[in-house]
Formats: sequence, C-alpha cells, structure tokens
Amino acid sequence: MFHKNIKLILAGLIIITSIWQFTESNIGNGIFLIILSGIPVFLYFKNELILLAFLKLRKQDFEGAKKWLAYIKNPETALVRKQQGYFNYLHGIMLSQTNINQAEKYFKKAIELGLSMDMDLAVAKLNLAGVAMTRRRKLEATSLLNEAKKLDKQNMLKEQIAMMKEQMKKI
Repeated sequence: MFHKNIKLILAGLIIITSIWQFTESNIGNGIFLIILSGIPVFLYFKNELILLAFLKLRKQDFEGAKKWLAYIKNPETALVRKQQGYFNYLHGIMLSQTNINQAEKYFKKAIELGLSMDMDLAVAKLNLAGVAMTRRRKLEATSLLNEAKKLDKQNMLKEQIAMMKEQMKKI
C-alpha cells in the first residue's frame, strides 16, 4: 500500500506524461493517460484496502476483513481523515462481537474523525448507546439513541432502536 501523497504524485506524473503525449501528436495515448490518472486520485479518496474490507464484511467474513485491515500499518500516514474514521469504524464493528470495551474506543474515535454517511454514524452511535446501557449510564444511552434515531433517515435501525429503548426501561 502506498502513502497517500505518493498516489497524488503518481497521478501528477501520469498527467505530465499525457501532456507530453499530446505535444508529440499522440492524442489517443494522451487521452488514455488522463483517464488512467483518475485511478490514483480515486484511490487517494477511497482506500483500496478499506473497500476490500467492506466487501468482506458484506459477506459476514470478519476474519477476511481483519486481514485486509491488518495491511494498513500506519493509518495516520496512509489514510485521509475520513478514511481513518472508517478504519476505526470497521475495527469497532468487528470487535463489538467479542470485546465491547475496545469497540467503544474505536467507535468514539470513528465519530471524532468523522464518517461521511449518516447511516454509518447512526450505527456507531447505536453501538455506543448499547455500551452505555450495559454500563448503566442511562442518560448517555438515551442521548445517543436519540442521535442515532435522527441520523437514521431510512428507518433501517428502527427495530434495534425500539428494542434498546425497551431494554432501557428495565434499567
């Protein structure tokens, strides 16, 4: 995996090569190289390893997703801020099955770094509400559930939120 700035340098070099091809009257090569320069720019904003980890998670393959995320050795240098958020979000989702304390740290860091989709933010807040509920922090859990409900515009988490509110009544 490349450092995030190397991807931009690579795109710049490809564009310079395409300009050179235009000056040499190789128009087809120049157009192809301009289109080709879009790949490193795309991979700058959407990290390839995080995309592969998301694909593994869609298939419920947690071990495969962990394997792809393990290739990212230093997320601060390799990823943009939003990607760091998703890096922590994916770790939180995988750890929420086994170690809820570590998952809480990852979810808080993901929310702090930012997630671009409201649905992902709602899932992170819903998981944090579950953690707060298990620790008997009812006020924090209620506020997190309300925030998750506001962020869930398609009502995909409606049942989980209702179930958590029912469980909170027992606390």
